[in-house]
Amino acid sequence: MEIKIGIQNVNREIILESSESADAIAELVGQAMSGTELRLKDSKGRLVIVPTGVLGYVEIGAEETRRVGFGAL
Repeated sequence: MEIKIGIQNVNREIILESSESADAIAELVGQAMSGTELRLKDSKGRLVIVPTGVLGYVEIGAEETRRVGFGAL
């Protein structure tokens, strides 16, 4: 699942792939809003830490299985 994080006053987004469900990511973001930082792990095990004071938005992609082959349209 793709997650895009927008930072205030920064033109570029932070984009990461996660193996967590959309509900789990939304729960982490909700908990982070009452704390001081948002901590997310990507699918390769890297940790991304963003201070909640500078968060502009968090976009959580739709859960969709990847299609393989020419017939999968």
